[in-house]
Amino acid sequence: MSLPPQPAAPIEVLDSGTGLSIASPVSFEALQPGVEAVVSARHLTKVYGPLTALHDFTIDIPRGSIYGIIGPNGAGKSTAFSILATLLQPTAGAALVCGFDPTSNPKAVRKRMGYMPDVMGVYERLTVAEYLQFHAAAYRVPRSEWASLVPGLLELVDLDVKANSLVDRLSRGMKQRLSLARAMVHDPELLILDEPASGLDPRARIEFRQLLVALQEMGKTILISSHILAELQQMCSDIAVIEAGVLLASGSPDSIIHQLGNGRSVKVSFDDGTTETFSVTDTADQASLLRRLVNDDERTVVEFTELTTDLEGLFLQITQGIVQ
Repeated sequence: MSLPPQPAAPIEVLDSGTGLSIASPVSFEALQPGVEAVVSARHLTKVYGPLTALHDFTIDIPRGSIYGIIGPNGAGKSTAFSILATLLQPTAGAALVCGFDPTSNPKAVRKRMGYMPDVMGVYERLTVAEYLQFHAAAYRVPRSEWASLVPGLLELVDLDVKANSLVDRLSRGMKQRLSLARAMVHDPELLILDEPASGLDPRARIEFRQLLVALQEMGKTILISSHILAELQQMCSDIAVIEAGVLLASGSPDSIIHQLGNGRSVKVSFDDGTTETFSVTDTADQASLLRRLVNDDERTVVEFTELTTDLEGLFLQITQGIVQ
């Protein structure tokens, strides 16, 4: 679905006491040429009195991707998700979700989007099947479709044997999978999942990750936040890093590490027992460094190793304020 043309409009911060100054026009042209964005956000800002929960948040979520948002508690992830899910109005900025404005046309967005918040209330005296039937009715799914819809969703999330069990008898992991099934009762093209793996044991996290990959293969676009950073790195095609309401970087996991990890580093050990670390920009620069050391340095190189940075290490740097 291509994004419809939008009129340029100035962004104005409604709370003049915040000191924020944002005055750029809203444009929904893709940040990357050729990207078909299911979600586009431009300069989203949310202010609560003296607190700015989200500031100038601009991002595109490509169709068919699993897009991860990482950041510490209070970084603004849930605020951004709530705006996109039609639950919160921004102080400034604009967004399109599945081609519709979540502020001015929330019903159109809700028809096409499934939302799973970080804390999902469940009706514990209902059975698992009744729970999904209730939400199918809320989304106006015809009753004639329930007989195939509910068993199909339960089979997808591996809860078919629990159809007649009370919801309050389910484990934490089962409740999370049921919440995901609830978000899919109306067959949305976009899933927004806020910390869906929170509190799950290692096996349940692996099973949940496999389920999300299967949903992506079915054509769903998934926007997910998580603190399980190693899993995001394995699962997500794109990632955004947010801290204190500000988007620090976005792109593939490797490009994020390069943007915020100050590029590549190489550790070199010499025959005299000394070790040095060098910064390089890319593979060609790394090869040039090795040639220079071999040809010009009096010492003999005995080890030449590229140092790697993972998202978890980078996340610790961010939360400690090391990355600027």
